[in-house]
Amino acid sequence: MSADLESLSYRAAGVDIDAGNEVVERIKPLVKRTFRPEVMAGLGGFGALFDLGGRYREPVLVSGTDGVGTKLKLAQMLGRHDTIGIDLVGMCVNDVLVQGAESLFFLDYFATGKLDVDTTVSVIGGIARGCELAGCALIGGETAEMPDMYPPGEYDLAGFCVGVVEKSALVDGSQIEAGDAIIGIASSGAHSNGYSLIRKIVARSGNPFDLDLGGVTLADALMAPTTIYVKPILQLLKQQSVHGMAHITGGGLKENIIRVVPDGLGIALDSAAWKRQAVFDWLQREGNVARDEMLRTFNCGIGYALIVQQGQVGLTLDALETLGLTAWTIGAVENARGDERVHIA
Repeated sequence: MSADLESLSYRAAGVDIDAGNEVVERIKPLVKRTFRPEVMAGLGGFGALFDLGGRYREPVLVSGTDGVGTKLKLAQMLGRHDTIGIDLVGMCVNDVLVQGAESLFFLDYFATGKLDVDTTVSVIGGIARGCELAGCALIGGETAEMPDMYPPGEYDLAGFCVGVVEKSALVDGSQIEAGDAIIGIASSGAHSNGYSLIRKIVARSGNPFDLDLGGVTLADALMAPTTIYVKPILQLLKQQSVHGMAHITGGGLKENIIRVVPDGLGIALDSAAWKRQAVFDWLQREGNVARDEMLRTFNCGIGYALIVQQGQVGLTLDALETLGLTAWTIGAVENARGDERVHIA
């Protein structure tokens, strides 16, 4: 080896181990707040330990994984890193909730080209806050610094969630029948879906992030974190039976509710039955987006749906209001009309 060659190090190659260690130290108190009694060890182990114990007679584990899509691009453009982690948790735990499962623990993956300690701590702080809202433990994760993989200032996120439900309490849609009511629960906005279209509309409109949409700016409306429905819906399930549930994500209202409805049945929704946020009106108008495209791209104001017996509608709406959720009867299950199983008036 030539004595003239520069001595290289991991830091010189673009990876700062000390910065990674600083992130871990700073997030420890944030993560600790999410711990449940079943968590058996703190941060730092090679594997996270969770004691399922004897709480369940026939436990069924339910898992989910997701990201937040190109909403990350807006977060990075606007310098808003503190709530995108809530989105990450919400997209996973709300999916697991559909089967009636309680989220037990969550793991995150944060990848970037060059680690910025403040940004990373802000993002993971949002993840911890999301876990608190869902009642699950942030039990582990990975922070990956990968030079040349991401442009400066950019990062990517993925989340992984494990939940549990008693086999006898599993919500699988098998009880759904024609005549059941569909109850829609309000979203906080676009949640984390459709942002490739959103960003195109916003850019074409000149990035009017300060635009007032009835008391909220466009930036605030677009960055509103995903509503986490876990705690109130689990409480509802203790009070009454629910035939089916759906998390309204990619595919929008048109493609998500029908996923839990048995073959031979369809759904009819009334789009005038609920009030959607002004941001959806702005997106449809500024993007000249067709109605059908809106309904299969965005949640259009409904983030979660329940399917219940008609006789339980009043009880369910009253319970949801008590639990702090705004909800409407938005449609019903019906016998399928040929090949087209979804009808939205």
